[in-house]
Amino acid sequence: MSETQPPILSLRNVGKTFEMQGRRIEALHDASLDVARGEFVCLIGASGCGKSTLLRIVAGFESASTGEALMWGRPIKGPDPSRGMVFQDYGLFPWLTVRDNIGFGPASRGRPSREIKQTVDHFVDLVGLGKFADVYPHQLSGGMKQRVAIARVLANEAEVVLMDEPFGALDAMTRERLQDELLELWERTKLTVLFVTHSIEEAIVLSKRVIVMSAGPGRIDNDIEIGLPRPRDVSGAEFNDLRRSLSAKLHSHHGKVAA
Repeated sequence: MSETQPPILSLRNVGKTFEMQGRRIEALHDASLDVARGEFVCLIGASGCGKSTLLRIVAGFESASTGEALMWGRPIKGPDPSRGMVFQDYGLFPWLTVRDNIGFGPASRGRPSREIKQTVDHFVDLVGLGKFADVYPHQLSGGMKQRVAIARVLANEAEVVLMDEPFGALDAMTRERLQDELLELWERTKLTVLFVTHSIEEAIVLSKRVIVMSAGPGRIDNDIEIGLPRPRDVSGAEFNDLRRSLSAKLHSHHGKVAA
């Protein structure tokens, strides 16, 4: 991170407590994290470790119970187009075409129709869906739906893309292809990506840094730089050394929780 440029995202001792059936449940505890502009950062950890809660706080869908979440040094007080969320279930409007789904954000913000068309055309081409621009979500494969979801976030002028296990419901071949496409898109656009996954392999393939979280309550335990050159060889010795190291860290956290 540049010494002169502040982080685009910053979490300072963030905690989150929920009230459920008269009980207080601490989902996230004392989480601190900086993300530089243009970084691709993955969050990994077991179910219930607070990954999605952390992502929703950054998105502005949840507020922190303690600490603060900042974007460009300013408190995050609610959802904003500058932070776009991509979900596992796509979240597309089934009654809108691909083109209208992608243009929904600019249209809802009152952009001129000519500007909306130019924006939509650009992002339809960027994600390779030119032949499907006028079809509806139910006519698309899962991989195509996820491309539309990503394009919709980008068309809304997002600086940060927050991705909550976006490829988790896809078959292995489609998932691998979309990982490659996402990396190509990231390299071309210089977006900042915060990506939640259960897959250690996916985290190493995609990210510049991997954040390891443990549950009970959710904590950030490790922040690991991934220095492997791209494209990354999942069968290579260095890749598998990293996979074993991250797996050991995750299993040690399971042991702590079980104890």
